[in-house]
Amino acid sequence: MTGQRKGPLIIGLTGGIAMGKSTVAKMFMGENVPVFDADAAVHSLQGPGGALLAPIEAEFPGTTGLEGVDRLLLGKAVFGNPERLARLEAIIHPTVAAMRTAFLERHADKALIVLDIPLLFEKGGHSAVDHIVVVSAPPEQQRARALARDGMTAEKFDQILALQTPDAKKRARADTVIDTGGTLADTQRQVAALVKKLRERLAVSDEQADM
Repeated sequence: MTGQRKGPLIIGLTGGIAMGKSTVAKMFMGENVPVFDADAAVHSLQGPGGALLAPIEAEFPGTTGLEGVDRLLLGKAVFGNPERLARLEAIIHPTVAAMRTAFLERHADKALIVLDIPLLFEKGGHSAVDHIVVVSAPPEQQRARALARDGMTAEKFDQILALQTPDAKKRARADTVIDTGGTLADTQRQVAALVKKLRERLAVSDEQADM
């Protein structure tokens, strides 16, 4: 056989609200796998001095200040309004995509890279990754975790769920499901086992390519 794998294997990490995705992302980093956090990128772009403050303020006056975007005010401006939400996404998504591309270029020598994307299926990002990981927990745990967050209400939680692909459909489309319904140690073992399996699979592929 000729040829060899080019570039890292891209893992798309996703999961519904309060499923434990951020915790799992940190566990991947603990396994020396670089993680691009789409939410963190958005926070930096909308924070003090962020690159998107001016265009967001122009489109949604009164939603930004010295501390950056007022997420509560911006949320009220777009939540439940698909047209306004689309306008906000048109401001955010191209810049985040450019940051993601730069991240991939910086880590092009790595075997594995994780793209932490909350709306992986909803926005079509699943087609650009090699392995889909869905973080999941029982619905009663998800709800309890969400409602424990500052500012979260039952009504808001239900509205967010309505905008997301149902957990069962996510799991059905996953290559791997990480169950966060147990202990942190249980979740850690699942992540470590997946990283080990994927690295071993890549090593075998590279050996075959050299034959």
